[in-house]
Amino acid sequence: MSINRTAKGIVLVPSLLLGGAFLAAGTWMEGAAAANRPLAFTLGGVLVAAGLFTQLLPESQKESSSLDEPERTTPPARPGRSLGKLGGSTNKDGGGAQPS
Repeated sequence: MSINRTAKGIVLVPSLLLGGAFLAAGTWMEGAAAANRPLAFTLGGVLVAAGLFTQLLPESQKESSSLDEPERTTPPARPGRSLGKLGGSTNKDGGGAQPS
């Protein structure tokens, strides 16, 4: 499975939000909940670090090159068909145009 930019964003956003919530909870704890302050800081730091670490992972070459430059394809040439005017013209009886 290749790593792409969308997957990185899906990991980054929730981990930063949850990490920030744990860090905020660690700073605002008072009273009996203060005993959990080191745990809140640890969880918040790990989540923020994991989210930022995912941004450092390399993307696969195939996907990164397709994002930078769109792939151009040409239709395959059919044998026996000229590349002149498309559609051509027809005369009254429905046949092809005759050279004059």
